[in-house]
Amino acid sequence: MGAGISAGFAAETLLSSSSPSLNDVPESCVSSIFMHLDPPEICKLALLNKTFRGASSADFVWETKLPSNYKYLVKKVLNESPQTLTKKEIYARLSQPNRFDNATKEIWLDKRSGKVCMSISAKSMKITGIDDRRYWNQIATEESRFHSVAYLQQTWWCEAIGELEFEFPQGTYSLFFRLQLGKASKRFGRRICNLEQVHGWDVKPVRFQLSTSNGQKAVSECCLYDPGNWVLYHVGDFAVENDQTSSKIKFSMMQIDCTHTKGGLCIDSVLIYPSEFKERLKRVHTIS
Repeated sequence: MGAGISAGFAAETLLSSSSPSLNDVPESCVSSIFMHLDPPEICKLALLNKTFRGASSADFVWETKLPSNYKYLVKKVLNESPQTLTKKEIYARLSQPNRFDNATKEIWLDKRSGKVCMSISAKSMKITGIDDRRYWNQIATEESRFHSVAYLQQTWWCEAIGELEFEFPQGTYSLFFRLQLGKASKRFGRRICNLEQVHGWDVKPVRFQLSTSNGQKAVSECCLYDPGNWVLYHVGDFAVENDQTSSKIKFSMMQIDCTHTKGGLCIDSVLIYPSEFKERLKRVHTIS
């Protein structure tokens, strides 16, 4: 009887070992499937076994996830040659925030879609009176990607102008100013926002403008709102048709009506996102 049990167990083991498993799927087939998945899904499946892990490193898989101008990004932002890195390494590194232009700009890929996103610090903008401490100060804060914002105490003439020259992948992009009325700080571990100097922004609207070197223009106006919270003010959209050519973009915000003063404003940055993210951003005030 014992011999019968042993024989049965051995047969069952043999049958089980001969059954197809994930380990039997050719790595090339797994790689072909990965081409149709997004990066987070690929990274999760790579944990299954050695075959899936090997397939997840294939260059032809990650090249389909990278933006069309990835070689330009590697040279411009990572300051390296695309030939020295695998496509997976390029995607992983570009998915992290990378600063350039004296650390006044930051770029990253959306981890799910591989779309290019950018943030431009207030320090790279020309702000009228920024060097006069009677009107403006640079304030250190953890609420900014760049760890500081330009804070306006009071002025008659508020104007901030920025320029950018960059090779974006083909697509349509939206540009936003990230602003806050009030000066935030922490007390006993809790966030508080001083609104004492906030005034004048409900009298006349702020004028936001955007223009590109190929003739695209956008203008929007609105009074600043929601004191104590970061708000993304949509300036307009621009389209990129040729990703082999640099896009030259000018943007500005101004409230220059000298019939009244205005103050208590924080200028953090300008954000450029694919326009398809616009609805998502409308629900988000603070960008981490």
